[in-house]
Amino acid sequence: MKRVAFMFPGQGSQKVGMAQEFYESFPAVKQQFEEADRLLGKNLTEIMLEGPKELLTATENAQPALLLSSIVINHLLSAEQIKPVMAIGHSLGEYSALVAAGALSLDQALPLVATRGKLMEDAFPEGQGTMAAVLGMSEADIDKALAEVKDEIVDKANINCPGQIVISGSKKGMEQASAILKEHGAKRVLPLNVSGPFHSRLMEPANTAFAAYLKEAGIQDATIPVYANVSANPVTKREDIEELLVKQLYSPVQFEASIRHMMDQDVDAFVEIGNGKVLSGLVKKIDRNVKSFAVQDIASMNEFISWYKEGDVT
Repeated sequence: MKRVAFMFPGQGSQKVGMAQEFYESFPAVKQQFEEADRLLGKNLTEIMLEGPKELLTATENAQPALLLSSIVINHLLSAEQIKPVMAIGHSLGEYSALVAAGALSLDQALPLVATRGKLMEDAFPEGQGTMAAVLGMSEADIDKALAEVKDEIVDKANINCPGQIVISGSKKGMEQASAILKEHGAKRVLPLNVSGPFHSRLMEPANTAFAAYLKEAGIQDATIPVYANVSANPVTKREDIEELLVKQLYSPVQFEASIRHMMDQDVDAFVEIGNGKVLSGLVKKIDRNVKSFAVQDIASMNEFISWYKEGDVT
């Protein structure tokens, strides 16, 4: 039996029309979409499949939409008797990983991430914070550059792979940081498709309310290890999961370190479950010899199932 690790994408991976093939092809998926609309009290299906893009990008919509699109695919793979031996999610994707690991049900997770998204939106004035990917610069050099930012907050948000680190902060701070980073040798500083300064100290106002909400969410112990964004280490215990999810709001995502730890666990392939190919691309940049898949439509799902059940398809 092959050992696979599932990876779940986070905010920024959303796209109008995501998961539409699954919605139109599988009655069970359509039913899950309808249940999500009921749970959230809004027409998330219409937002996902028809847009507009601006409405889907809003954090309180993007987060449940991305979770739903990932989990319907996870359920289809589970029906094929394909289950991961470990999981990881990037930021919001950590909640999808926890659903895949049995720590949360989809019904529990959807309202939870919708609330998380709303609290994150409320933590800092809308439109006043943002994020950007810094390319071609070491973590140490980024630290030096960010230390030169004056009177504004800019933090490292995602340590994704060699040569790609995401920063997050106030818009004024990010303008300063972008200029300073380019002076220090950054190849590019690319703005991201997000609506706030996530994984920075500017998210700390959301902590208390979210911690209280998490306590009521019904999180269980995970049945497989989930590699936590904050620590880059596997967790299964409910108390540890809750504590780390609160810290995750304002702490950097240790994606590269997590993947390197997972690579030490004799994994046959890393499989991105959900919209886009961002995470599978990052894995290749961490180690180009590692096998990876990105399952986001029926064709890519069938390719992965074929490899898993019959052998490597090249």
